[in-house]
Amino acid sequence: MTAKAGIVWTILLILAGVLSLAFIFFTLFPGKVPAAAWQYFTPAEVERARHYQQTMRLVSILAFLAQITFLVWLVASTRAAAWSDGALRITGGRYYPALVIYFVLIWLLVKAVALPFNFYSSFIVQHQWGFSTQTLTSWWLDYLKGGVLDLILSGTGVLLLFWATGRWPHTWWAAAGLFLSGWLFISAFLWPLLVAPLFNRFQPIPEGPVKTMVTQLAGRAGLKVKEVLVMDASSRTTKANAYFTGLGTTKRIVLYDTLLADYPLDEVEAVIAHEMAHWQRGHILRGLLWGILANFLLLGLLYAVLKLTFTYEIARPGPYPPHLLVAMLLFLQLMSFLGQPVPNAISRRYETEADRVALELTGNPGAMIRLQVDLARKNLGDIAPPPFIAWLTASHPSPLERIQNAERWRATR
Repeated sequence: MTAKAGIVWTILLILAGVLSLAFIFFTLFPGKVPAAAWQYFTPAEVERARHYQQTMRLVSILAFLAQITFLVWLVASTRAAAWSDGALRITGGRYYPALVIYFVLIWLLVKAVALPFNFYSSFIVQHQWGFSTQTLTSWWLDYLKGGVLDLILSGTGVLLLFWATGRWPHTWWAAAGLFLSGWLFISAFLWPLLVAPLFNRFQPIPEGPVKTMVTQLAGRAGLKVKEVLVMDASSRTTKANAYFTGLGTTKRIVLYDTLLADYPLDEVEAVIAHEMAHWQRGHILRGLLWGILANFLLLGLLYAVLKLTFTYEIARPGPYPPHLLVAMLLFLQLMSFLGQPVPNAISRRYETEADRVALELTGNPGAMIRLQVDLARKNLGDIAPPPFIAWLTASHPSPLERIQNAERWRATR
């Protein structure tokens, strides 16, 4: 490793460490809640939500730090290179079989490091707070299905990436960016058809007031909504939500059955109007385009850092040695953490815009305000997270921000 490379890795690790410590500090000491919150929430509600969010945030940051520590240890101890050499010996020097063995080993170890945190946050904590309706068997089935899917997709991606490093030694990052760009669109199109049904059941919304309301909203929004589906979320959680998914002919709005069961019609209308606003404003497509730009930037930086760090290995003819996979994972993990304020800021802007359009479609700010209050109470959303945590990790405006935006919209009418 060159001196310049050492400086780059040190800076990345120090930045990640500083942000992690700040995240932990503001999680443990979130500060005062804005006085405006007391108009909508009781102190007990705010305290309960903060306690829940505190637990979830601590688990998430500890999971990140555990994985980073493990990857740093693999690289610094030369364990990564030794295991790579071992895989090549096992396969008699055959590169791609060795790469597959090495990838599966690293994948299993990274999953093993993350598993305790994953299980605690998504099963134990959710049961403790009365959210999860899953049995232990159901949780493991979901985990294994997701794991197999991830193993197949990420394994295929790694094979193609390392093949590209041999085929285009200096421009593989651009080729990988082009491939990922295509994959983003393909996965956005196919996910609702092939992946989502592996985990949940979806039914067309039945005839009745909700379907009539959807038709009327779509007319006001100027949209041709072919599918509004109800998902059996209650088989796993008591939380309510909705989302817009798909691309082209697979576009659809998905409503949790818990939303329809536990929320009044005008609040459901506010939710659907919000999802239609994402559709009308092209947020999914714009998000994909931002993702493509980010992929090219990230892969270009990855190539530059690898070139600085592993000059000898990269200069050799043929694909990169398998052990560089660990350094790639470490870099991508660090950059995903350090770079998350950018996509989160874009997401918050889109969510704010969708709320405004939803208000224009429904003309009912009262329902929007009650919806945000009810969602925060029932889902234990953080009413007003510390500004640092919101800047770093929040993909949506806080419930209080959304309520105040609706109040301002009402005041101008």
